Amino acid sequence: MNAFQQINTSLPSHLSGVIRTLLFLLLLFLAGPASGVMLVEFCPDPFLPNDRDEYLCIEGWGPAEGIMVTDGEGGFRFPPGTVLSGRTVVAMDAEAYRSSHGRYPDFEWDGNSPVVPDVVRTGRFQLSNAGDEILVYSGGVCLQKVEWPGTVSPRQGQVHFFADGRWDGRVLMLGQSQFAPATFDDAGGIAFVSPDCSREVFAALVMGAEREILVSIYEFTSPVLSGFLEEAHTRGVAVEVLLEGGPVGGVPREEHDVVARLLRSGIPVRTMQGTDLVHSPYRFLHSKYMVIDRSRVLVTSENFKENGFPERGMRGNRGWGVAITHPGLAEYLRSVYTHDAGGEWTVAAAPKAGDPEIPTFGKYPAVFSPYVFEGATVTPVISPDTSSLLHPLILGAKSSVDIEMAYITNETAQSLNPFLADAVNVSRRGIPVRVILDSYYYNIGGDADNDELVDLLNRMAAAEGLPLEARCAYLGPDSVEKIHNKGVIVDREQVLVSSINWNMNSPTFNREVGVIIHHPGVGEYYSIAFESDWEKAGQKEMGKGPDLLKIAAACVVIAALLLLFWYRRKGGRLRATPRNRG
Repeated sequence: MNAFQQINTSLPSHLSGVIRTLLFLLLLFLAGPASGVMLVEFCPDPFLPNDRDEYLCIEGWGPAEGIMVTDGEGGFRFPPGTVLSGRTVVAMDAEAYRSSHGRYPDFEWDGNSPVVPDVVRTGRFQLSNAGDEILVYSGGVCLQKVEWPGTVSPRQGQVHFFADGRWDGRVLMLGQSQFAPATFDDAGGIAFVSPDCSREVFAALVMGAEREILVSIYEFTSPVLSGFLEEAHTRGVAVEVLLEGGPVGGVPREEHDVVARLLRSGIPVRTMQGTDLVHSPYRFLHSKYMVIDRSRVLVTSENFKENGFPERGMRGNRGWGVAITHPGLAEYLRSVYTHDAGGEWTVAAAPKAGDPEIPTFGKYPAVFSPYVFEGATVTPVISPDTSSLLHPLILGAKSSVDIEMAYITNETAQSLNPFLADAVNVSRRGIPVRVILDSYYYNIGGDADNDELVDLLNRMAAAEGLPLEARCAYLGPDSVEKIHNKGVIVDREQVLVSSINWNMNSPTFNREVGVIIHHPGVGEYYSIAFESDWEKAGQKEMGKGPDLLKIAAACVVIAALLLLFWYRRKGGRLRATPRNRG
């Protein structure tokens, strides 16, 4: 009598059946091929020449005997005795993979590394860039087939991965992190708005630091903020700064001055810009945050510039910021910093000649003081890792959504920005939605920017009878310099404070950092600030500086009038004028 027969005779039939199944699966695991094996990640088109660092990742548990991976032209099996225990990385060339990822794979199929074992290859196995397939077999049975284009869309530098039941839930480029969503309870802190009270919060945080300050910032031009960090370093605080190496328009001379100041004081500064061998994992390092003493963080919409952190009573940008005390949140963002600053895509900054930034803004009647809170729930939003968290934030609104942005860029001429589309859909449920956009001249000077988007939203609201309204910010006397915010308020109790612009690039390819704060008091604080900007926007005055489109149109009209006048003076005959030679 075998084991199955013994179970069958000694137990009720429904129980014996369950146990027989469990025993069968156990025996299969112990004696047969790996169970549940599948391809979960691959990169067929990395950046190194000849794609020697291409790789794939198999996930499974148990003996690997009988497992075969093929592309239809060649393939490989695992060496005898191999036992899979989770994720197993197989690369073409182990040394090339290490140069791109900073670590060795588990196996290689076409290299000669002395420290990484080879798989047993048959035929020619190489992942074509534009189109190919990977098939996974176990015991001669095809378990999985992944093809491109089809299952995924190929792109140089993109890692295709399987998570939550689908491929490529987000665009993942080589070197990018994969931080999981996290939420932290019982957080305290200080909420603030720029230009009213941003500098005093920054100064208090830095002056209170005792051990460590880590700075990740897109642009740093303020010698005043640099001075606070230099003083902290002099006190023995370990200060590090990570900057974007290639901001739009190039590195300003004012930043060269700040970098030189920091380096002279002994503060290490690195820039994210990639090298000849390693590409930067992000289009821009656009984050704006600090981690202090592994217990506090500063997250803001503002760069470390004079207009983002002006002296109280001086004009500057409208932005939001928050200083949060919570060791768990601090450690989470510290891990983000460590990932970004520790890669081979960063280089040590070198001192260059620059000029100190001199504030040129006028007086501003500061209204808001910092707001101290405790008992908040905080969810970090890391782009591109978890920027999708903005969708449930907006779509979960029950009573209101208020949005204040520097600008919003639609997907196409026919489709709204995805986050904005969420807000419009919320308004279709009868929930009021308000949008404030900047009206500084470079955000309204074209024919498809903020003023046109405001007009589009208001026309949509009128056509469908939606509780939706958009306004361009008032930037007249006694106002802020411009709107640089990237903030959202939901139900007056959830607030997004972030660096994430609503465009095609920021949530998908940039490194951005924000936080969603769930706290009625914080929600009310930012709601009051929003209401102030909203009421002023209703005055219909718009941006500082010229409307370039209107100026161009006026010039065309004037030129036409002058040409007509000249034509009439010449008796109605236009004459050809010979061109100058040479």
